[in-house]
Amino acid sequence: MADPSAADEAELESSKAPLLEHLIELRNRIIRSVIAFLLCFIVCFYFARPIFGFLTQPLADAFAGQANRQMIFTALYEQFFTYVKVGMFGAICLAFPYMAAQIWLFIAPGLYRTERKAFLPFLLATPAMFLVGAAFVYYVMMPYAIRFFLSFEVPGGAGGLPIELEARVSEYLSFVMTLIFAFGFCFELPVLLTLLGRVGIVTSAGLRKAQRYAIVGVFAVAAVVTPPDVFSQLSLAFPLVGLYEISILCVKLIEKQRAAEEAKAAAEPGRDIART
Repeated sequence: MADPSAADEAELESSKAPLLEHLIELRNRIIRSVIAFLLCFIVCFYFARPIFGFLTQPLADAFAGQANRQMIFTALYEQFFTYVKVGMFGAICLAFPYMAAQIWLFIAPGLYRTERKAFLPFLLATPAMFLVGAAFVYYVMMPYAIRFFLSFEVPGGAGGLPIELEARVSEYLSFVMTLIFAFGFCFELPVLLTLLGRVGIVTSAGLRKAQRYAIVGVFAVAAVVTPPDVFSQLSLAFPLVGLYEISILCVKLIEKQRAAEEAKAAAEPGRDIART
């Protein structure tokens, strides 16, 4: 990835430690991450009811103006474990930045200074893009998906039995969490492809050449991770196609930056410049 300078080599050598010290540091950072997760879980479990209310707001909006609408649980312990899941879901979201920082602090001493500068932006972009994907599914896709499924309700009358939704709390939570994680991870596509471009595994030309296959793959992924309706699938597929195009542009910019730095290094042979 890079040609380290003498200063980088010296810095890396000075940071080397015996294997036992690395294992102790890894254990300590795992313990800190677990403690952070548990603390966040306690807080989120305490506020599980308002958090669950926030997650059910799209369904409540779809039921607005309709009397006798409710959610149900069919097992004595179902509501309790639903709140446990809510607490774990919230804890993962809250503790992830700290846990990612612990991972970064563990691996950073083993990287050259130029490599740390190259990877740090991607570490910061990862939670940001996940939040963008989660916000997109919550505010854009879910309201339309819920209304689509509610359109299959059958009113009663003329001797027929009505068919109405009485959503189970655990099933609804699983539905929402699946969508949020699916969209959140799918929106990491630019981060992943740009990182691969940074280390030279993929090129903008290669991504452009594989574009038609990528589009087919995007629609296949959207069909698997979204509810079985056209709007939900397209609401994920179209943004992913756009994110793929953005990824190509980002990789192309990285290639131009790398070419400029290499040209500058060639013009100044006496200067040791690390390539990014």
